[in-house]
Amino acid sequence: MKKFQQQFEYTVYDKLSDLPDYAQSLMEAAIAARANAHAPYSGFHVGSAVLLDNGEVVIGNNQENAAYPSGLCGERVAMFFAGAKFPNVPFKAVAITAQRIAGPKVNKPVGSCGPCRQVMLEYRNTFKQPFELYFFGEVGQIIRVADPYDLMPLSFGPDDLSGT
Repeated sequence: MKKFQQQFEYTVYDKLSDLPDYAQSLMEAAIAARANAHAPYSGFHVGSAVLLDNGEVVIGNNQENAAYPSGLCGERVAMFFAGAKFPNVPFKAVAITAQRIAGPKVNKPVGSCGPCRQVMLEYRNTFKQPFELYFFGEVGQIIRVADPYDLMPLSFGPDDLSGT
């Protein structure tokens, strides 16, 4: 038997103004996208923005449906839109923010769900390069992760399908 330990490094910023300029602009785009989320059931609005290597920014937000599995998270909306509009352009960074419509403000960074992380890994593997992730709530700190792989080191991917 062998034991292994997985660790990863992440950066915590105390406020939006501490982010690098491009990341601050990206998060502001995600916050604007969050305002237009369609979340009548959860009241939890998520906005996301993808910065592409060509400088374009593509936004998305969560889209809920009464048949819950039919909805889609904000991150996936943005990434799929980026993939559809700019199919061969790698991602540079993705910003994600969440807001509760009723109740206390989201005062901590909100991470992505498993399916969104899987999609992030697919794009990372497709373009064969990592990209940054920025997680934010409504107020408070922002977390930066340098590579989606750090969030799912024992992930399933194309190599598993091909047997390589």
